[in-house]
Amino acid sequence: MSGRLKLIVALALLAVLVTAAFVLPVPSPAELRTWAGGHGVSTALLLLVAYSLLTVIPIPRTVFNLAAGLLLGNFVGIVVAIVATTIASGLAFGLARLLGRDLVSRHLHRKSVRAVNDRLSGGGVLAITSLRLIPVVPFAPLSYCCGISSVRLGPYLLGTALGSLPGTVAVVILGDALTGDTPPALLACYGVFALVGAVGLVKVLRTRVPAPAEPELADSTPAG
Repeated sequence: MSGRLKLIVALALLAVLVTAAFVLPVPSPAELRTWAGGHGVSTALLLLVAYSLLTVIPIPRTVFNLAAGLLLGNFVGIVVAIVATTIASGLAFGLARLLGRDLVSRHLHRKSVRAVNDRLSGGGVLAITSLRLIPVVPFAPLSYCCGISSVRLGPYLLGTALGSLPGTVAVVILGDALTGDTPPALLACYGVFALVGAVGLVKVLRTRVPAPAEPELADSTPAG
C-alpha cells in the first residue's frame, strides 16, 4: 500500500469516527453507572480481567482506573484496580523472567548492567515502591525490567501494590472521566507522589551495595 493510499484510508477512518461521534448517542456518566450496576458482579469481574491482561501489552492504567471509578464507584473501583494492577505486574514480571532473564545473565559481567541489577534487587520493597510512585515511569516497562533483574517476586509485588496505591486512589476518586480533563488536585497528587518516590529512590541509590566476596584461593604450599 502506497503512502498516498494510506493517507486516504486514515482520513476516511477519521471522518467515519467524527461522524459517529456526532450521530450516535453518547451515554452520560450517570447512565454508564446505572448500566454497570444493572449487570452486578459481572461488570467488576470483566473489568478486572481486561485490566489485568491489557495493561501487560501495555495500555495505560489510567484508562482502566478512570473506568473503575466511573463504573464501580470509589471503594469497589479501588479494590478492583489495585488487584488488577498487582496481577498485571506479576504477569509482566513472569513473562520477562521467562523470556529475557538468560539474556541479562549473559551480560552481568558488565559493570553497568551489574550495577543496575544490584541496585534494583538490593533495594527491595523500597526501590520498587519508589519507582512506582513516580508517574513518569511507565508501568509495564518497569515490570519487564524487574522481571529480568534479580529482584525477588514477593518484594516486587508488595512494592508495586504500595507504590501504585496512591495514584490509583487519586484517579478513581477524583473522577477524571466525569470532568473531561485533568483536575488540578490530581496533578498536585502526582507531584507529591513523584517527590516521595524520588526521595526513596535516592535513598536506595545511596545505599552501598556490598561487593561480592572473592573466592579464597586454596593454599598451594605443600605441607612439610
